[in-house]
Amino acid sequence: MLPTSPAFKKNATAALADVGLQRALERTKPHFQERRAAAVAALPEFEQLREAGRGIKNHTLANLDFYLETWADNVARAGGEVHWCATASDAREAVLRICRSAGARTVTKGKSMISEEIGINDFLEANGITPVETDLGEYIIQLGHEPPSHIIAPAFHLNREDWETRFRKAHKDLPADRVFRERRDLLTEARGELRQRFLAADVGITGANFLIAETGSSVIVTNEGNGDLTQTLPKVHIVLASIEKLVPTIEDASVLLRLLARSATGQDFSVYTTFSTGPRRPGDRDGPEQYHVVLLDNGRSGMLGGEFQDMLRCIRCAACMNHCPVYGAIGGHAYGWVYPGPMGAVLTPTLIGVDKAGNLPNASTFCGRCESVCPMKIPLPAMMRHWREREFERHLSPAFARRNLGLWAWFARRPGAYRLVSRAAAFTLGLLGRRSGRFRRLPLAQGWTRGRDLPAPEGETFFARYRHESRSRR
Repeated sequence: MLPTSPAFKKNATAALADVGLQRALERTKPHFQERRAAAVAALPEFEQLREAGRGIKNHTLANLDFYLETWADNVARAGGEVHWCATASDAREAVLRICRSAGARTVTKGKSMISEEIGINDFLEANGITPVETDLGEYIIQLGHEPPSHIIAPAFHLNREDWETRFRKAHKDLPADRVFRERRDLLTEARGELRQRFLAADVGITGANFLIAETGSSVIVTNEGNGDLTQTLPKVHIVLASIEKLVPTIEDASVLLRLLARSATGQDFSVYTTFSTGPRRPGDRDGPEQYHVVLLDNGRSGMLGGEFQDMLRCIRCAACMNHCPVYGAIGGHAYGWVYPGPMGAVLTPTLIGVDKAGNLPNASTFCGRCESVCPMKIPLPAMMRHWREREFERHLSPAFARRNLGLWAWFARRPGAYRLVSRAAAFTLGLLGRRSGRFRRLPLAQGWTRGRDLPAPEGETFFARYRHESRSRR
């Protein structure tokens, strides 16, 4: 997936004008928030679980080398194989080698953000292998040749009529006059189309929500069961995972699973929670003959010990984007790469460079809702500020912004001059806006007035009011 993050402002403008997208966001957005709130209210120990989850991930990251070696040894002991991949290119090549060794022509896939990050679908197609997405949302966007717009609800940006249009266009062997009365009809049709794909696939690819060091297991959570079919029916199962998915024990994974579904979809647990440990053993009724884990670094080890390490605690629940007013207004595609919303505003610059993704940390109101709902208590606003600092230090921000910030800094270091200028500005703007009470256009504030009016100042400046209030309390 080629990033369009440098065009974020253009993307966002187009998203705001997209009537279908706005309808989808308006209809779907509140459900995530309401369900999470209900799920959290029903679990009195939720805050204690957050603290425990943060502690588990911090401990794992502090000892990641030990747990990676322990996990890899246990994968091998269970009959699996780990493929260590420093870059996305390494991971793509590893997947291709496994598929070719299995003589694969068709690959079924469960939902995996790592597969999006490394662009595996296009790569496999270019090498003569057909990937088939089996998650309903992923299947629908694959029919439209577009990337997911949300990390747990890939087709978040589409309305039901969009789904119907794609099914009618893709499934031409079915009656043209068939009627889709409800979502269940779409699900039934997708199940019928995918059944033969499941049975014919030579290789199945899944992601991993967690990797468990003590057993060498991988864990996936789904609500449709497609992940189980993807990893048990083909003769080869490939797990795509990144290094921060490690947890030490099954008990640790259980703590994080209690946080994950509640934060993501408001469920106590996902419908399917599946632990996989190696290939099929003698006596097993199903399962793959081979079990491979393609383990990706892709810049994550460089985050260890630095100001962005906390981002590696992320369990990909999407709570931050479900509650973000910016994401809620423009959706995920405007962010221009795999990971949207607040978590993407921190992670994307790490993975593709702040020179390409510098707009994303600036696309925030800093309201703090993302941090308040994050089950792992990741300080997302603080890390977005760190990226803004990096962008400023490297002179990547616009020149006029740096000049204006420098001018503001000059006054901020001189309180007397700052108060004088702010009083003069407030008085002048109040006088000019006295008749209408607001400005539709204003120099140096076009970014605001292009989308809304700017209220005219009334009364005193903040510092003057603060001084008067302080004196009145003495």
